[in-house]
Amino acid sequence: MKRSRFARRTKQTPDTEALIHCATQLSLSGSRLEDAFWERRLSGIIDRLLRGQDEAALNAALDHLYGSGGRAYDELADLVEGCAESHHHPQAGSGAGQDVLLFAAPVLAWSRYAIPSGAINAETLAMLRVQLQAHVFAAEVRFGLADFLFSPDQLPQSYCETAALREKLAKAALHGRDTRLDPAQMPETMNFLSDTRYLIGVVCVAAGAPLFRWQEEDGSRNEAHKQWRLQGGEVLRGLLPACAFEPLLPQSFHAAIREADRASRPYSLRSAVAFLQTTLNVPAANLRAVVAPYYDRQLEEYRVGFTLGESTEVIHGVVWPLLEHEDEAADLPGQIESVLREAGVREVQVLDHRFPLEYCDDCGAPLYPNPEGEPVHAELPEQEEEAMPRHLH
Repeated sequence: MKRSRFARRTKQTPDTEALIHCATQLSLSGSRLEDAFWERRLSGIIDRLLRGQDEAALNAALDHLYGSGGRAYDELADLVEGCAESHHHPQAGSGAGQDVLLFAAPVLAWSRYAIPSGAINAETLAMLRVQLQAHVFAAEVRFGLADFLFSPDQLPQSYCETAALREKLAKAALHGRDTRLDPAQMPETMNFLSDTRYLIGVVCVAAGAPLFRWQEEDGSRNEAHKQWRLQGGEVLRGLLPACAFEPLLPQSFHAAIREADRASRPYSLRSAVAFLQTTLNVPAANLRAVVAPYYDRQLEEYRVGFTLGESTEVIHGVVWPLLEHEDEAADLPGQIESVLREAGVREVQVLDHRFPLEYCDDCGAPLYPNPEGEPVHAELPEQEEEAMPRHLH
């Protein structure tokens, strides 16, 4: 995922220099034919580095170009993502071969209890396959799923890890089979009130053929999402007991992760309001929200502290992180206020002074703004704390 990067002094290798040169030339290209030339050259270098697990060379080039400004950074980042999540598999005796794409199907969820992640049983996996084939993928594809519901902590954490997962799943997906993952090898999942879960798989198709339903003549992206939300949602319900959830459109891996990051911000606010209403048995109109910007070296996120009525005690908090190219010029406080008011919160207090990016020394939880402009720990009334996940999101 593309994120803001801080420029770092890194030793440039020949591979790093080649990436920087080709990405810069691509950003200066004046025709599609020249674009294709530089993209082929870049893709060859990137594929070799991914196979060799040389994440350092990729990051060094990205860091350098990010610090230099201009379009070259975006050009390289797009190609690195594309090479990590997709690949062409040639077939012996055939000139066409198969294009494979790592995809993700995000699901936004919230619950007073731990949101499940982990192994998916064979029956549920088969039903998910039916719904994906019927509503999301084009008619001629083959695909395979990982038999695991991923939390954000369990996703690949680098481009090389993403490419390795793609290849692992592709071996089975090329034959229309699913892949079994060992839950014991997965990192632990942190518990949040609101979080995202992911189905992950690989879809395969003859080179140049449509991958998704909306690429077909009679297909529609909106209709695919609608049917996946309705029909796929019924299957997902069994994986997410005691959870409210919202399935997002399955897409290529990085696009799906970015869309989930973006959609999770308003979803987290709405979830927080719903949680406080049901847990404390109060209407949303009785809640007050305090919004403030939090800085490290630059603006990193907004945090929202919730209080009951005129009280200054913060009972819950939500983090609204900045994404991609957002900065202080974006009207994020306006977006946050709009979501809160739509959720029924009448009093929204927006603070404009800078808060330090601080966390609780004891438990590591973020500190949220109170109405007096102080960063404080969010504390539910004592009788409600036992039923809550340890971390609030």
